[in-house]
Amino acid sequence: MRKASRAFLGKLLSAPGPSGYEGPVRKVWRAEVEKHADSVTVDVHGNAIAVVNAGGQPRVMLAGHMDELGFQVVHINDDGFISFDTVGGFDIGIVPGRKVRVHTEDGEVLGVIGKKPIHLLTAADCNKVTAKHELWIDLGAKDGKEARKLVAVGDPVTYDGNFEILRRDLAVSKAFDNRMGAYVVAETLRRVAAAAAKGKGVKAALYSVATVQEEVGLRGARTSTYGVDPDVGIALDVTFATDHPGMDKRRYGDIKLGGGPVLNRGANVNPVVYDRLVSVAKKKKIPYQVCAEPGGTGTDANAMQLSRAGVATGLVSVALRYMHTAVEVISLNDLDKTVELLTEFTLSLDKSAEFTP
Repeated sequence: MRKASRAFLGKLLSAPGPSGYEGPVRKVWRAEVEKHADSVTVDVHGNAIAVVNAGGQPRVMLAGHMDELGFQVVHINDDGFISFDTVGGFDIGIVPGRKVRVHTEDGEVLGVIGKKPIHLLTAADCNKVTAKHELWIDLGAKDGKEARKLVAVGDPVTYDGNFEILRRDLAVSKAFDNRMGAYVVAETLRRVAAAAAKGKGVKAALYSVATVQEEVGLRGARTSTYGVDPDVGIALDVTFATDHPGMDKRRYGDIKLGGGPVLNRGANVNPVVYDRLVSVAKKKKIPYQVCAEPGGTGTDANAMQLSRAGVATGLVSVALRYMHTAVEVISLNDLDKTVELLTEFTLSLDKSAEFTP
């Protein structure tokens, strides 16, 4: 991964952006893509849409959601402790003991998620997951008056940023799900724009979109796809790596970090789009993996496919370990290969491309 691209990815991962509060991420994403796009707009929902060669055919939309899991302040008691609710789907059992940042009008406030010490739990309590309403965020405030000066009901909360290289090309961070996707669609646009600048004859119109609120119902993909009205759309998201203990490949397939982009097959994916992605990968010698998805995928692809009278939709994923935790692990090489595949796919299209099965 080139140095500037890695710095951009790090900025995306560090920016806070739970569903509905994506503003800081959008600011980072927009600042980067404005260097390369013909235009960048933000719709009323908060989706950021960057365009290259808007008059081209076919109209291609790449969507990577920029929201992450998070928390939200719901109550501040008189002792200064904060009750919270979750934004998106958490394994609540691994939430206690984490450092968090509360994002307020005046900036970030450090906190920790607390619970009763294990020494004081009953035997029965030790064998069950503590309910989220029994947890709290501790700001170190002396009382409720001080806490209410620091934070307000409704303020979003995220895990503390932690992007680091684990080993070789493997990296760990919160929010790879799905800043990875927002990164990939931006990098693909940069490379397509560079090809156009070199006179390589870019025929397609490329719309790279950083969508909002995927974690709470695929909302941004639904509205942005309606607005862009693409001929073909590809969602970028993470998928479950099955190369670690506890994963049954008979149920979840054989997907590993470092194996290249994951191409999804199934009812949510247009077969012509899938076949074209495979053809491009083989021609350009890009390694890839295949994931079977019999029904809806629970990704932006689901919303894209059903927009207006229907969109020829694909889903390209990147293998991820420990999804929806603060320590998601991904291969940076997989990101590079995914950008390469989508760039070559876009450059392979012209107005004669047909996606009807």
